Amino acid sequence: MELRQLRYFVRVVELGSMSRAALDLNLVQSALSQQISRLEGELSTRLLQRTSKGTVPTEAGIAFFHEAQLTLRHAEQAIRAAQQARLSGAVSIGLSPTIASVLGLPLMKAMRERYPEVRLHMVSALSGHLTSLLNARQLDLAILFDDKNARRWSVLPLLEEKLYLIQSRQHPVCPHTATTSMAQLRGVPLILPSGTHGLRYSIVTAFAHAGIPLNMALEIDGLPLLMEAVMAGMGATVQPWSAVKLHHAAEEMFQWSEIIDGQVRRPAMLCGLSEDELSPAALAARVVLLDCTRQLVSSGAWAGATLSHHEN
Repeated sequence: MELRQLRYFVRVVELGSMSRAALDLNLVQSALSQQISRLEGELSTRLLQRTSKGTVPTEAGIAFFHEAQLTLRHAEQAIRAAQQARLSGAVSIGLSPTIASVLGLPLMKAMRERYPEVRLHMVSALSGHLTSLLNARQLDLAILFDDKNARRWSVLPLLEEKLYLIQSRQHPVCPHTATTSMAQLRGVPLILPSGTHGLRYSIVTAFAHAGIPLNMALEIDGLPLLMEAVMAGMGATVQPWSAVKLHHAAEEMFQWSEIIDGQVRRPAMLCGLSEDELSPAALAARVVLLDCTRQLVSSGAWAGATLSHHEN
């Protein structure tokens, strides 16, 4: 027996009509009748009967109606009690600067709306630093780009981002086209994070797969400084679209080309402490983060991103 069946039965009795109750409940009348029949079958007794005046309860139906009303009131009280006993506690979440530029503010707003009593600690840093913080148990959750340094993490594939060759509009280091291939990146001087970071690992893997040597111009661990060096014409970089979003008036400063080779993607994973170490607040935050990610990607607000198969 389900609570919805009780609600359906009570509404039919209150309105005295199967058709009016179906309309009120936004149900097809046949579906409502089927649910009432299932309820009667489970109870092995007739609860309703049709008369010239409409649908009325039988003697058993009248007795069941009063108890059903009481059960529904108790259920509503239980729901209110759960809502009033709001989840509290603290949760720490780490996002790379590019991920934070898209997800950070929507996530904070959603957490405040759903769990106002939960104290949220947000950390924006390159993925290598986030990995260290997660391994040191200083973060509960983080979005990372590889899990090769994982220590008892829970790992959930989240999404993949297209990568773009980004260079200065005023001081380009190679000809600009709307799209480019790995072969066209041969010899292009690149400015990238150092080897401890997930994006660098994805790019090195892509170049190795294409059999192209990586021409490193600079290593910079810090996205704002890295993008300043690109803007000054000291090299190009390979980043997701969200790196451009960080800068105001980006179209005046940068030009970018989508790398169209299929394997050139940045996979992002939602990593966290093991299931038995995550607090209720952290578990709730993980659900909110997943919901926000799905909404941003499906709405097109997260350009160049596709959900991993787990999230489709």
